[in-house]
Order: sequence, then C-alpha cells, then structure tokens
Amino acid sequence: AALFFLGGTGCDRTHLVYLDEMGGVSIPMPKLFTLFSSFSMASLALPGMSGFVAELVVFFGIITSPKYLLMPKILITFIMAIGMILTPIYLLSMLRQMFYGYKLLNVQKSYFVDSGPRELFVSICIFLPVLAIGIYPDFVFSLSVDKVQAIVSNYFHR
Repeated sequence: AALFFLGGTGCDRTHLVYLDEMGGVSIPMPKLFTLFSSFSMASLALPGMSGFVAELVVFFGIITSPKYLLMPKILITFIMAIGMILTPIYLLSMLRQMFYGYKLLNVQKSYFVDSGPRELFVSICIFLPVLAIGIYPDFVFSLSVDKVQAIVSNYFHR
C-alpha cells in the first residue's frame, strides 16, 4: 500500500506516468526518494522489517511441516527462491530508473515539489508498524496465537 501511495505521490508531483519518462528525481525530491527506498527494502524482506519476518515464518513453516512429502517441499522452496530472486531485480531496477535514471524529457522544475507534511505523516504512520513488526514480531504473534491454534487443532484432528 505504501509503494502505491508513494508512486501516486510521485506521479502527482512530476506529472509523469511512465518509468521511461522519469529519471533523476532523487536530487529534487529527497524525501520521496528516502521513503520509496525504505519501503522497497521492506518489500525485499530486508532483516529488521516486517517482510523478513513474514517470509521467514512461511519458509520455516513449509520446511518443518510434517504434512508435506519431500518433493513438494523442494518444489515449493524452489518457487519461493525464484520469487526471492525476481523481487530485487524488478524493485531495484524500478528504483534505478525512477530516481537515478537519465532525464529524457525536459519537465519544468516547478513540478518537482518534494513530499509535504501530509504525505510524510501518512508514510511514517505506515512505516512505523513495518519497523515495529520487523524488530519485535512477538507482539503480532501473541495477538493471533489462540486463533491459529484453534485452526490447526481442527485441521490435524480430522
């Protein structure tokens, strides 16, 4: 949600829609660049952010599950590995093209207005839980442990 919000903010500020037309936006818009890079790293499952905890839980859950045989575990792990390889490729290439790329069009400088206080407030309100869940995931796990145990007990007692 945060990347879509920041993408819409960047589109609104630059009046450009296509990545091919964007480039060199990191210098005139440093706040947007910092927030976009931070959320991209969270999407890459960087340790200390919520995406890392989510991928780690799913990965260990599949590996340690007695429900699956060895071949499905290997296949699922292989598909997860492909996703872990493709995600940095498209996210980092998008960051490079949008913020570091060459400016192809001569857009007026008046369009390059950095994020205002409203955008910063919304982005920080989204970013704080991402960091909090990444640093201390026990809080979220403690909220859902009873429900997950009820689901698992019904699933395995059939």
